[in-house]
Amino acid sequence: MLGTPGSRLDLCRSWAGIVMMGLVTLSARAQSLRPAPGSGLLQQLNSSMESLTQRVSPAVVQVLVTAYAPVEQHGRADTALIGRQHNLGSGVIVDPDGYIITNAHVVEGAERVRVVLSSPEADGTPAETLDAKLTTLNARVLGGNKDTDLALIKVEATGLPYLPFGRYADLRQGQMVFAFGSPEGLGNSVTMGVISSVARQPDPDHPMIYIQTDAPINPGNSGGPLVDIDGKLVGINTFILTQGGGNEGIGFAIPSMVVHYVYGQLRDHGHVHQGMIGATVQTITPALAAGLDLPLNQGLIVSDVNPGSPAEGAGLKIGDIVLTLNGKPVTSLALFEASFMLPVNLGPLQVEIQRESEKIPLQIPVVERKDELDRLADALDPRQNLVPKLGILGIQIDQRLAAMLPGLRMPSGVIVAARTTWSASLDVGLMTGDVIHSLNGVPIVSVEALRSGILRLQPGDAAVLQLERDGKLQYLAFEME
Repeated sequence: MLGTPGSRLDLCRSWAGIVMMGLVTLSARAQSLRPAPGSGLLQQLNSSMESLTQRVSPAVVQVLVTAYAPVEQHGRADTALIGRQHNLGSGVIVDPDGYIITNAHVVEGAERVRVVLSSPEADGTPAETLDAKLTTLNARVLGGNKDTDLALIKVEATGLPYLPFGRYADLRQGQMVFAFGSPEGLGNSVTMGVISSVARQPDPDHPMIYIQTDAPINPGNSGGPLVDIDGKLVGINTFILTQGGGNEGIGFAIPSMVVHYVYGQLRDHGHVHQGMIGATVQTITPALAAGLDLPLNQGLIVSDVNPGSPAEGAGLKIGDIVLTLNGKPVTSLALFEASFMLPVNLGPLQVEIQRESEKIPLQIPVVERKDELDRLADALDPRQNLVPKLGILGIQIDQRLAAMLPGLRMPSGVIVAARTTWSASLDVGLMTGDVIHSLNGVPIVSVEALRSGILRLQPGDAAVLQLERDGKLQYLAFEME
């Protein structure tokens, strides 16, 4: 007889208990029979890898995202049909106060973000793994950057385990690395491989370079760390090249140099400041060289120069071939743009170009590419624009500002132009670029209306802001303190 459902459930629980007791016993026996450390090279390697995994794993999180996105039908995304979806990725804690780096595409369009923390006490044994105590916390998105596909999220916790940044310049081809994350939703997984290439540029017309690795990476690993044998963060796992959708040994990670810079920018500003010269440069291909009858069939060619830009002022013209940058030959688009984009370098570029048969030296100033919100923040008066309780500087949306914000759902409200470190402010999760349309159902049409509405609320009162963020309306609820 199979018995009643209740008896079958009790039987399953009994088997689970027996398995757990057996695992504990086997684990104890294994520890007593384990060869002494240092008894052989394989034992030393095995012990080192175990120790590394135990140190790194607690700093790796699973990222659970609820978002609205195009619904896939017959293998294609239907942009006319938007549905609520649950996405899963990985992240890495880079600061003990709860700052977590992940991929921008993991949290894109997020309505709600949660992270699952591993137990710092887990030792990787079967018994500890099956009995692992996981902690789930709500997280808020502090900012993202689509150009690098990085985002910064934060949980309200302190004293968390975290990973230090490694030096990208120290990486070498063939170096052993480990990929951590949640492939296919299998949390707290680790794979091992080597660095296949320290600098790979998949798209010759896009400046981003990546670390290529054969450490197995699968969907769900996005946003997780790639670490070296010292447990330092050398990259963020981002995408794979695959025919079947799974790992084929060709994975790519964003280098730690880029991650570290973008992290600091997102933490301080909510977006990334970059340098610019006002020109577009492309990689010369054999076909392009033949079609334009160029004197060189490799290198870089100027395809556009913005009117009034530093590049135009320095004399750069469309069709110029870039020969050297700061005295060194340059044939890589990535190296050219990295010289002034990340990090921001406001010094002039010393460029030698070839125009027809003539070689011409140019000095091109680098200026900071201002975000539209930065432009707004520069003109703010804290006495008029500060909303102390929310810790923001807001600007009333008028016709002029509405024209600068295409796609605005409602042509009124207050836009968050900057966040402040006002000591008495509440950390409610507002981000630069948010547009506040109402407070507890009352329309907000000015900074003064928002400020006075917040001041009327007493400690313990509920406050609900209707926000517009990334073209989507949502409610943000919190309790006054």
